[in-house]
Amino acid sequence: MTIDTVITELSSMLGDRLSRSKSDLSHHGGSESHFAPAPPDAVVWPETTDEVSTILRRCHAAGVAVIPFGAGTSLEGHTSAPKGGLCIDLTRMNRVLSADLGDMIAVVQPGVTREDLNHELRDLGVFFPVDPGANATLGGMAATRASGTTTVRYGSMRDNVLGLTVVLADGRVIKTGSRAAKSASGYDLTALFLGSEGTLGIITELTLRLHGTPEQISAGICAFPDMASAVGAVQHVIQMGIPMARIEFVDADTARAFNGYAGTDMPECPHLLVEIHGSPTVVTEASEAFGEIAEDFGATGYQHATRTEDRNALWRIRHQAYYAVLALRPGARAVVTDICVPISKLADAITETQADIAASGLMGPILGHVGDGNFHAALLIEDGNAAEKAIAKDLAARMSTRALAMGGTITGEHGVGMGKLGLMEAEHGAAWHVMGNIKTALDPKGILNPGKLVPQG
Repeated sequence: MTIDTVITELSSMLGDRLSRSKSDLSHHGGSESHFAPAPPDAVVWPETTDEVSTILRRCHAAGVAVIPFGAGTSLEGHTSAPKGGLCIDLTRMNRVLSADLGDMIAVVQPGVTREDLNHELRDLGVFFPVDPGANATLGGMAATRASGTTTVRYGSMRDNVLGLTVVLADGRVIKTGSRAAKSASGYDLTALFLGSEGTLGIITELTLRLHGTPEQISAGICAFPDMASAVGAVQHVIQMGIPMARIEFVDADTARAFNGYAGTDMPECPHLLVEIHGSPTVVTEASEAFGEIAEDFGATGYQHATRTEDRNALWRIRHQAYYAVLALRPGARAVVTDICVPISKLADAITETQADIAASGLMGPILGHVGDGNFHAALLIEDGNAAEKAIAKDLAARMSTRALAMGGTITGEHGVGMGKLGLMEAEHGAAWHVMGNIKTALDPKGILNPGKLVPQG
């Protein structure tokens, strides 16, 4: 059986939910980052777990590659189709199946976005906290073990996913985890699929942990004379146990990008953007304590607000950072990378990275989630300029090597995809090949998102 046979069979089942149009293929084979287009042969839009199972059974029998797709916000080529095949777009599986306030659990399909879920939950006094910035789908967030701005308080997807329904390469459907708060029963298969980037199975249902909506939220921003002062303030805040929900860092270039893109008037120097959740008393005390510490480290202009409109305006700017940074060099593309280091090494990692970027001649604004030691660099290159792209990729590789030398990781949240495949052995050694053995056991034909994450056969 050939891929054309599979597509013909699936077309009779899916009708107009299968497409081979050039625009659909281009949309699903592109990237928000620097990767060259690699479109699939066809795109399908299933609506049920049973349909996903049928699609995979037929692709497995024919040896056809299958690439899962959510909102398409990944930055390391996760959804590219370097070997062609079938893209499974899960955005029509977008229902919130249940929200149980007694157990503080929601069950959702993978195409639900984090904003859609919280919109559904807004009147129930609960919310889902993981916020990677982009309005990603929850299935994609699980597949990449996403984290983001609120990780410092609420954890990542690893901490907030209790169970999954997964369709394996041969079409088998399995359920992992349970609704219980903990379990000592067997291997933790939920954790195995979190961060597997679609290489072990396709997630079709998620059981998520919910959190109570804070009684009060305060957001603030302040400027620092230099990066070391800002990071020093963060380290002290964490050591003091001040209950921060978000602690974000942006450098001077990013502040300048915000001013040009969003019309803000931030001083062109490093800033911290923070948020505090809790009772009015807790929020007031924590906000005052943060302000005092920040001032001790040279911060100026500390402003904080509890009005929803003001808070949303602040985080809207932060969430638009990627596009603001791109606007610093019109027409440019970005080699976007992230690393995560122990917080004691964060100042050194950022300082050395800034020096590296400055010496390269490229523009590379830095921002990140300093509360958990994770930061990003967007290395701006002229589209089609091979020499600049090579410099940027070398810079990104050196960032990763630096992170490993400091006891960190090559990626705190972007994941591996194709972009960091060549760095995995340096971080994991023999364990990376064990990952490959697990991949082979669950997907012996190698049809699931080939060319990503694990050693290539």
